[in-house]
Amino acid sequence: MDKKDFPLLCEEIRQFLIEKVSKTGGHLASNLGIVELTVALHYVFNSPVDKIIWDVGHQCYVHKIITGRKDQFDTLRKFNGLSGYTKRTESVHDIFGAGHSSTSISAALGIAKARDLKGEKYSVVAVIGDGALTGGMAFEALNNAGRSKTDLIVVLNHNEMSISENVGSLSLYLSKLRTDPTYNKLKQEVDNLLNIVPPIGKSLHKYIERIKDSVKQLVVPGMFFEEMGFTYLGPIDGHDVDSLIEVLERAKKIKGPILVHVITKKGKGYKFAEKFPDKFHSAAPFDIQTGKFVNEGQATYSDVFGKTLTEMALKDDKIVAITAAMPEGTGLIHFAKLIPERFFDVGIAEQHATTFAAGMAVQGYKPYFAVYSTFLQRAYDQLIHDVCIQKLPVVFAIDRAGIVGEDGETHQGVFDLSYLRPIPNIAIMSPKDANELVEMVKLSRNLDFPVAIRYPRGKAGEFDITRECSIEFGKAELISEGTEIAIFALGRMVGKVLEAKAILKASDLQPFIVNLRFVKPVDEELIFDISNKVKFIVTVEDNVIAGGVGSAILELLNSNGIYKPVLRLGFPDKFIEHGDVENLFKKYNLDAESIANTILQKYKEMR
Repeated sequence: MDKKDFPLLCEEIRQFLIEKVSKTGGHLASNLGIVELTVALHYVFNSPVDKIIWDVGHQCYVHKIITGRKDQFDTLRKFNGLSGYTKRTESVHDIFGAGHSSTSISAALGIAKARDLKGEKYSVVAVIGDGALTGGMAFEALNNAGRSKTDLIVVLNHNEMSISENVGSLSLYLSKLRTDPTYNKLKQEVDNLLNIVPPIGKSLHKYIERIKDSVKQLVVPGMFFEEMGFTYLGPIDGHDVDSLIEVLERAKKIKGPILVHVITKKGKGYKFAEKFPDKFHSAAPFDIQTGKFVNEGQATYSDVFGKTLTEMALKDDKIVAITAAMPEGTGLIHFAKLIPERFFDVGIAEQHATTFAAGMAVQGYKPYFAVYSTFLQRAYDQLIHDVCIQKLPVVFAIDRAGIVGEDGETHQGVFDLSYLRPIPNIAIMSPKDANELVEMVKLSRNLDFPVAIRYPRGKAGEFDITRECSIEFGKAELISEGTEIAIFALGRMVGKVLEAKAILKASDLQPFIVNLRFVKPVDEELIFDISNKVKFIVTVEDNVIAGGVGSAILELLNSNGIYKPVLRLGFPDKFIEHGDVENLFKKYNLDAESIANTILQKYKEMR
């Protein structure tokens, strides 16, 4: 294409994004902000020969449109459709899969080093947002890359500050000066000349270097990156395609690690996304004209947790709330508005958040760290070493536990029971509904050891925030008496089992149904009592089967000499793809009808 047509192309891409995401839902604000940058990257670099690595992957929609997937956008994030993140099996242009943040620089450096070992010639570009740069892994990678002197370009997409004409013009001028081939050649020749005139030359060279460094501290905005070993270019107006192309072309010719600092506006081109970038970060389907979301106003489990904790904290000044850059997503926005002095957003830094919480607990506070199930994976060492070994009373409010649907493999929270259960000193519980979540949050306040409360993504239904806690620690709920079969269910799977009960009843089966509530400790007394009354046992969980609650019950029975058949229902040993939650439950035989049919088949085999 002719470069003069790029502004029109960018406008058409923006309109296309708004139209499609309004129907499918998805990450809108971040993609609207990166249109010009993506166009410039694909103009300057030859993907997939040149490697463009996107951090998180949620800002890759424009990249997908440009690389031949435009016609698939009606299927975005749908079952068997286009992924909302970069996915290597989807396109040769998706160089590295990502759904979590702060990984792009590490991956890009690894690719660049592999290129060098093979003696190949191509550019490697990592695109990372300023939010992702708050993750410690990004700084580890910057440190390693700067020291390595490897040819690598890091594009910092900074969308949390504005850019004025003066700053943009000055920085563009400095970038031109410092990347001009004549300038760099002259600089190298002067360096060589000074080094071969002993001894005055070397002394003079060091003196000049000190002066140069002092001046750079005053005039170069990216001195921090320069000190880490990067050549810094910017900040550049991220919505000026011509400037972006010019700087990227120059960056391509410079040896060693380069950081290109680009200023963009999140949500650009759609007034509602510009005004409310957080709401349109991961948006549900919405009305384009009004910006109103479909089903807006219905309380989610995140809201239930956030409002319950806020209500408690207003009466208890020892309660503190912690999030890793997700105040809206975890429901802690309620807490932040009313009790800002006890609310801590630490950035995308789950490891730090966990140990930070442990530090507060040491000093007598009751920290609640609200975190998505798959994000807590990043803090596993801190969870064990800094919290559980020291038996500190930190509460992990594990949001998005179980299947989450459209975000797919990187976000399906189906591993937390398995990775938490082996850790000593931690209690694990999961509510069957919103009211049980209220009670479990209240119960956790008085537990003097680490606690994990896991709950799903989605609408919560009616709940009463004032209800008192009637749950006894470590005790399950016997929902219905039965014969021959016992079904032990956890969390939202209790609802699925109750639906399955009606189907089983039509076949003259009346199972015991138990809401386990606790995974650690399990209610041994009730499990032993019921197990001795039935022919076989069924466990149902929204977790992988390996190491989950079914495994806990099987291990318990086996170690106590109770040898009854146990049918464990959960997710198989694979990463679960994206798609509508109910479609996924059905595919993996965890919808009510499939649960009933599986139990019936097992029952017939047993007779």
